[in-house]
Amino acid sequence: MALTFALKNGMNGLNNTINGIKNAIYGINNAICGINNSIYGINNAIYGMIKWHYATYCIDNAIDGIFNVALLISFVQYH
Repeated sequence: MALTFALKNGMNGLNNTINGIKNAIYGINNAICGINNSIYGINNAIYGMIKWHYATYCIDNAIDGIFNVALLISFVQYH
């Protein structure tokens, strides 16, 4: 009786150890996922900044275009 009880406790201990190791592996995986997600976040931020940089160029060009049209109209009117 005592032997089976000790064996049962030993098996439970082993199971708990295995579960602990599994949880540690899950924790490591989650950490890796977290790092990957932060890298994606940084990449997206950089991409967003680059896109905004080009968008400001487009806006500048559009404003220049409007001024050029205005200059052309005034030139045509006065000549």
